[in-house]
Amino acid sequence: MARNIELKAHARAFDELRERAAALADDAPLIFRQQDFFYDVPRGRLKLRQFDDGTPAELIFYQRDDRDGPKASYYSRSPVTNADAMHALLAQALSTRGIVTKERHVYLTGRTRIHLDRVDGLGDFIELEVVLAPDDNEEDGAAEAHALFKQLGVAQADLVAVAYVDLLNDGLGGRAA
Repeated sequence: MARNIELKAHARAFDELRERAAALADDAPLIFRQQDFFYDVPRGRLKLRQFDDGTPAELIFYQRDDRDGPKASYYSRSPVTNADAMHALLAQALSTRGIVTKERHVYLTGRTRIHLDRVDGLGDFIELEVVLAPDDNEEDGAAEAHALFKQLGVAQADLVAVAYVDLLNDGLGGRAA
């Protein structure tokens, strides 16, 4: 499984964060809308991700702890050629846990993906994914994520421990988790 270090927080000043992220990024951001269909599985999380820009859909399985601060996420991804059929199959075999729809701005800086997300029903968030090579140390990735949040001006008090689908299901839209 591939892995990264993730760190997520409420984005209190979305436009300012966009400017700061652009200043750190290697290139212009990718901006698109995506929809994630989450399914109940015995462990981890399983989602079908669809894009509005023609990017092929993908099935993503991942495992990570629900806690504040940087955390390792182990994941596998597979392209999906027929998203509607895949969703119908998964919804038939598993219960659908929730649907997350968002506009995502992706900035790349080194090995880190900065996601600025406008999540329908929840509000604005920032998420970092520090991509780790097989021999990379998770603690170094966590330190990198913390340093980047500090550069971006993200407060510790704004950290979010859980996935967007959990916030939606818990009715925490717009409130700190």
